[in-house]
Amino acid sequence: MTSQLYSERVRVCAQRLQESGVAALSGLFDLTSQRLVRLAVTITGNQHDAEDAVQATLVKVADRPGLLATADQPWPYLLRMVRNSALVILKRKKRVASVDGITDLVAYCPVDEAEQEDTHRAVWAALRTLPAEQSEVVVLKVWEELTFAQIASVLDVNASTVASRYRYALEKLSQRLGAAREVIHER
Repeated sequence: MTSQLYSERVRVCAQRLQESGVAALSGLFDLTSQRLVRLAVTITGNQHDAEDAVQATLVKVADRPGLLATADQPWPYLLRMVRNSALVILKRKKRVASVDGITDLVAYCPVDEAEQEDTHRAVWAALRTLPAEQSEVVVLKVWEELTFAQIASVLDVNASTVASRYRYALEKLSQRLGAAREVIHER
């Protein structure tokens, strides 16, 4: 699904929330929570903190749904809200992202084979070794399918910075996953 189409679905949920009240929040939660938590985990390094960031954001949206409903691009706007909430949590805890293990990150992926599970773990482990600025860009580009301009808006940086971070991240991931692939196939 394209970012623009997804953004319109977010807008519809926000409009329902505006019209029907808090009872309609579940629709927005169901539509976005998994993707929002994925982004927040790249910032906080912790599943529980990420969920807290998403919850804090959705409370704000429930309080003022018109902000999301009238945004030019509701999905990138919501992503930015979650990013800001995650940064607040990170700052409040005054710590660098911790590595709690990656099973909580890949748990939602149905795994048919052991090799596929190893691949998922290797990707997430490699992603977690990147600086937060780079892993955010990878998540927003690859999983959220945003353009560099949209990512720049979410992160409040210019598009060339986003492109550079993405390129550096892909280079590092390629190196790290190449080494991981060798280990997986040696088993």
